[in-house]
Amino acid sequence: MKRVEEFLKKAGTYYLATVEGDQPRVRPFGTVNIFDGKLYIQTGKKKPVSKQLHANPKAEICAFVEGTWLRLAGELVSDDNREAKKSMLDAYPQLRGMYNEDDDNTEVFYIKNATATFSSFTGAPETITF
Repeated sequence: MKRVEEFLKKAGTYYLATVEGDQPRVRPFGTVNIFDGKLYIQTGKKKPVSKQLHANPKAEICAFVEGTWLRLAGELVSDDNREAKKSMLDAYPQLRGMYNEDDDNTEVFYIKNATATFSSFTGAPETITF
């Protein structure tokens, strides 16, 4: 899990894929944080991505760094724990202008049943689960 977090942080931007009905949706994200032994991302409850994940929690993240890419698949589970939100916002203080752990909009999701596959054009893929 720590390796995945470090890779996503090094990438800076990663892409989160969800579905809306039968339409795939992909958008850039940049938040990732380990809290209480779980890997989290953050968004706003008012955004379509939140609604999509509540309707279908299956999602995939993709990122690319220096010739290696990561595909992280699993289920994103919403967590209303104030401390999980605070931990995320403390890790990304620049978001505090838009989000607050006590507002009605900040939402964090942790990934469960995660399968992370690291691939490159020159080596065999490596898969880890958590």
